[in-house]
Amino acid sequence: MSGGLDVLSLKEQDVIKFLACSTHLGSNNVNHQMEPYVYKRKPDGVYIINLRKTWEKLMLAARAIVAIENPADIAVISSRPYGQRAVLKFAAATHAVPIAGRFTPGTFTNQIQAAFREPRLLIVCDPRTDHQPLTEASYVNIPTIAFCNTDSPLRYVDIAIPCNNKGIHSIGLMWWMLAREVLRLHGSISREVPWDVMVDMYFFRDPEEAEKEEKEALEQATKEPEYVAPDYMAPDAKEWGPESPAVPAVPINPTAAAVMPAAVFAAPRSVPETVDWSTAPEPPSQTTGGEWGGTNENWS
Repeated sequence: MSGGLDVLSLKEQDVIKFLACSTHLGSNNVNHQMEPYVYKRKPDGVYIINLRKTWEKLMLAARAIVAIENPADIAVISSRPYGQRAVLKFAAATHAVPIAGRFTPGTFTNQIQAAFREPRLLIVCDPRTDHQPLTEASYVNIPTIAFCNTDSPLRYVDIAIPCNNKGIHSIGLMWWMLAREVLRLHGSISREVPWDVMVDMYFFRDPEEAEKEEKEALEQATKEPEYVAPDYMAPDAKEWGPESPAVPAVPINPTAAAVMPAAVFAAPRSVPETVDWSTAPEPPSQTTGGEWGGTNENWS
């Protein structure tokens, strides 16, 4: 729906983003209403989505969104965890009303409900998981826009944007591109300057992994830097200064050695005599009168 204008045509950078996020890869099944958006089928059974038709339907959806005067009359819904972060970011950029998480039945039909809303346009992330808001939107004649895979049902869907709505990166990229195109049509950002919001902000992040990364970053910040010893380089010989003069060796006087008596060298060292206590004679035994059997006195 670019109208043949070069400004609204598909750019090479956008195609690279599509391919990097696997937006063109569908599922192994195809709905009969999604067959016009299928380019071909791979040998492994995966259907490939025509990215040119994806871009045309994205432009049509952006025009429909811009046609709503009050952005608060647009409801964006995603019950799948992978699309909740993207829905919140899209709502923050376009001032739409997000419904991330479980959709309360009766939000569009039950007027006595506290969360009752009457939006003029509904955007859902997956027609299969978000079937309840689509059904209620059909009761009150709310036009709907949906990101559809090759096997998604198109019942109650007015504008279907063919894409891979099951991938974390793919669904984040589609919400990011839709928000960027809406802001461009509103005139908030220029087409000549790249949008300063990174597409990574729309990607789903596991809370456990995010907490783990924050913990590691905190540990790295509080960790004391390790001392690294500088590499020792031996200085050159020139840096040692002038060499000290060599000291001459003192010759040994042969006459002094001859004057010493030979007995000093020949006399053996005296070794103290060792006594073998096992061969020493035993001391004589002495008997006294106080010991038993030591006297000849007759007690009888």
